[in-house]
Amino acid sequence: MAYAGLRDFLQTLDQRGELKRVTAEVDPVLEIAEIADRAVKKGGPALLFERPKGSDIPVAINLLGSRRRMELALEVNSIAEVAARISEYLEMKTPQGLVGKLKMLPKLAEMGSFFPKSVKDGPAKEVILRDRFSLLDLPVLQCWPKDAGRFITWPLVFSRNPDSGKRNCGVYRLQIFDERTMAMHWQTHKQGAEHYRRALKQQGQVARMEVAAAIGSDPATMFSGILPLPPDLDEMLFAGFLRSQPVEMVRCETVDLEVPANAEIVLEGYLNLGELRTEGPFGDHTGYYSLEDDYPVFHVTCLTRRKNPIYATTIVGPPPMEDYYMGNAIERIFLPLMRLQLPEVIDMHMPAEGIFHNLMLVAIRKSYPGHARKVMSAIWGLGQAMFTKCIVVVDEDVNVQDPREVVWKALNHIDPERDIQFVLGPVDSLDHASRLPNYGSKMGLDATRKWPQEGFTRPWPDEIRMDPEVKRRVDGICRQLGL
Repeated sequence: MAYAGLRDFLQTLDQRGELKRVTAEVDPVLEIAEIADRAVKKGGPALLFERPKGSDIPVAINLLGSRRRMELALEVNSIAEVAARISEYLEMKTPQGLVGKLKMLPKLAEMGSFFPKSVKDGPAKEVILRDRFSLLDLPVLQCWPKDAGRFITWPLVFSRNPDSGKRNCGVYRLQIFDERTMAMHWQTHKQGAEHYRRALKQQGQVARMEVAAAIGSDPATMFSGILPLPPDLDEMLFAGFLRSQPVEMVRCETVDLEVPANAEIVLEGYLNLGELRTEGPFGDHTGYYSLEDDYPVFHVTCLTRRKNPIYATTIVGPPPMEDYYMGNAIERIFLPLMRLQLPEVIDMHMPAEGIFHNLMLVAIRKSYPGHARKVMSAIWGLGQAMFTKCIVVVDEDVNVQDPREVVWKALNHIDPERDIQFVLGPVDSLDHASRLPNYGSKMGLDATRKWPQEGFTRPWPDEIRMDPEVKRRVDGICRQLGL
């Protein structure tokens, strides 16, 4: 049975010893972030600050800051179970004969149960405030000393494609300016930004773009907002897949959008097309401050919430942080989708220090000369993988989950002039080293063994390995010696 909402998940964390309740008064300005940063880096628990200074709304943070809590969030014993489910659906073929079709019916019925379900009401609407509310009453964090102010860091931001009418949900940070306005930080490559650009083209017909931001929901739904899904795939549909139960959606009060009915807090409003305001700096997941820039202004027209809401948030900064564990889950979950297009890929890994877009390690089953370069090019053409600054391709016998092994073998295998490839293209908006915003160079390293067909005519040496029988005998000797 899927979690009914955020507090249902918190109860499970509490029962499993994965939640620490903080009863002391702690300031949302810097103090909560510092405590959460120490907790995640020490492998500590999720935190519920019951008395944040200046607010009577508790703050939940570090909810997914470990592999175990990611597994609890997705209700699995291993993230690999989610990947296996995806593989199962990808391998579905048209059944042959009556018996085959009958066997397929339960799976088809299950797929139908993933679609979001519209409901008339929900906990998110227990309190409806069209006036007499202030964003400043929320216990929003300032995470780092040079941040431009307080930022809502885990909002599920809903918008609609003005051409197709299709919904998008993304996590875009919101800097609070005053009681009713915020900056909408959607980077140029994000779907929310694409919706805004399309709305601008219709500016003669419309002057505003409606948006809504939901804060706090069941963990699978919150997690789905950050997933690198194809543009036409509804994040709420994928959330239904993850939780094996549809996400109930309720219509907003002042905008024509739906939000999760189990949300803790919902902010409704609009963007005036063409209205921009300076946002940032912000201590980002790169471990550096993202610089100030101009972004659309989110005017809040209505706030709905539960009677006693909980404010769910996260912090990003020098790795590893909570977002690393979310990113690692994404890596495992979406490997089957990568392998659907690149079946030669055995495994891939994005180390914490690479902060997702800076480094990808890929092991392949090499079948022909130049195969590693083909894989690099293909990855740079895969959705958000296009931002990957460095791709290291190794042979299938290299464990890419062990970066030390990759570094050792890759540095032994490459001739830098021959095996490093540079390309130009789109880069992550947060890449402060690129020559231009959103545009720069990327590097691929072919660290596979080189073949004669690739112009390598020298003998390739064997890797040093001890004889298995000797290892077995010495295992017994070491036990006797207590070594």
